[in-house]
Amino acid sequence: MSAVPPPTSAPVHAPKHDFWERLLKINRQVIYLVVAVAVALPLFIRFTVKPGPMPPVIDLFNTIDTMPRNKALVLSVDYDPGSEAELQPMTIALLRHAFARHTKVGVVTLTLTAMGLADTAIRQVVGEFNSRAKTPEESLRYGRDYIFWGYQPVPLMVIAGLGEDARKVFPTDAYRNRTDTLPISDAIRNYRDVGIVVSLASTEVPLWWITYGQTVYGVKVGTGVTAVMAADYYPYYSKTRQFSGILAGMKGGSEYEQLTMDKYPASVAGLRRVATERMSSQTTGHLAIMLLIIVGNIAFFATRKRKKS
Repeated sequence: MSAVPPPTSAPVHAPKHDFWERLLKINRQVIYLVVAVAVALPLFIRFTVKPGPMPPVIDLFNTIDTMPRNKALVLSVDYDPGSEAELQPMTIALLRHAFARHTKVGVVTLTLTAMGLADTAIRQVVGEFNSRAKTPEESLRYGRDYIFWGYQPVPLMVIAGLGEDARKVFPTDAYRNRTDTLPISDAIRNYRDVGIVVSLASTEVPLWWITYGQTVYGVKVGTGVTAVMAADYYPYYSKTRQFSGILAGMKGGSEYEQLTMDKYPASVAGLRRVATERMSSQTTGHLAIMLLIIVGNIAFFATRKRKKS
């Protein structure tokens, strides 16, 4: 009697994962790649997103735009290269606005690291406007239309000293000119000649201007800060109104660029709006992240429902 071979069992196949399960197991490097492509896309396919200005930006713009002609704008530039990407476009936008409406400008730095960044912004905007000037009278002249006071140690003493006499605080400017020889020193003597001080900073410097400039001398104060700092400063705008307006991060800079473009197209048309350009990359990056979150949630609930059934 011949032996009967034992029955062979059917091959066992690993369960197949459907589309949603595979999606949940996707490698994180793929997600990083998707976000990187989304951020880089506007660098190759140029497009701009027109920002819709928010009330804090509109209020700051209107405060400057409605200043009496004999009042000056003072910019306190107090950030370092680490926050240049967000704050430098704000400085440029504020300078363009002031020069477009023929407002005198004084620039000061309370932090030494900001000296070069402030000088770069001033030279850029002055060069832009002077390249378009048709007559010598239309061109911007240093010491008549603007002044860069520069840096002095002990920031609180500088803020208080500007309330008395700017020439005593800065006997010489950032370029080693004697300030008492410059015509603009007669136009910007102290806070009585200033319409608003705008503090552009990545630290707590804007609060110094409120404490020692506004509270003591009554000067109006606005600010431009990085996006992560904005939440700490909004109560000083929305609750106490100690800030006349706030520019928050790259979005705030792009909104201010748009307002200046809408009001003074002849002066700023054709000039590069850096914050607006960068917002295109930020927008596509945010859209990519939102899409990934939506798809991930759909995949999670789809697979959970199958496991329960």
